[in-house]
Amino acid sequence: MTISLKTAASRQPEKARGDSGNVLFLILIAVALFAALSYAVTQSTRSGGGDASSETNLINSSQITQYPAALKTAMTRMIVSNSVSPYAMTFDDPSLFAANLTTSSLEQENVFHPNGGGSTYSLGPDTVIDTAINASKAWVFNTENQIENIGQTNGAGPDDTTSDTIAFLPGVKLAICQKIHSQLGLSTTIPTETNIDFATDQTTAVGTSSDRIYTGAGTGTIGDSNILSGQPQGCFQQGANTYVYYHVLIER
Repeated sequence: MTISLKTAASRQPEKARGDSGNVLFLILIAVALFAALSYAVTQSTRSGGGDASSETNLINSSQITQYPAALKTAMTRMIVSNSVSPYAMTFDDPSLFAANLTTSSLEQENVFHPNGGGSTYSLGPDTVIDTAINASKAWVFNTENQIENIGQTNGAGPDDTTSDTIAFLPGVKLAICQKIHSQLGLSTTIPTETNIDFATDQTTAVGTSSDRIYTGAGTGTIGDSNILSGQPQGCFQQGANTYVYYHVLIER
């Protein structure tokens, strides 16, 4: 019995040494993981050459590219579920509902009306707009222009069979346009366009209820012999320091 007790006692320090070794090993692993995590966070912070404005521009650019994408979804639902013709869609903002949308059919054709597309009418974010160019920060929606190599294209200029329904946001800051192009894999040298109508809003006051798709106001082709050919979204310059973001909602 004495021998047995002595043997058990002699084993106790050996077990303690084993436990201490395990604890030390776990501590070393924790230190290594913490160091790896710290390195990853540091590298993430330094991404983009340590330029925090690059990350800010990415967030701001996402705000304007996501909005027309949401509108496009609502418009598709109007066409598929409510049998609204894309030729009849209007973009009257809520301030015009009472004056312009005087019948239930006109309400159903409006992208922003609750009985139509039910989309939220929004202005461009303060962080992306040069208010000296676009003081109202308003989007413009119309079917007065065409995109080269998007759907049908008329070499002589857009007409009632080739014009695309497009969302425009005039007065976007150059840095935001450059970030958008960078994300799209396009050159950050923003191309110049001419004769693009990004001022006429497509409302019930334009055309008739059955055909508002084109009124002859636009003569321009976006992407004619430049990087925007075939691009459903991007930026162009028209006029001194006026940069415009566009996003195709309905291709013709």
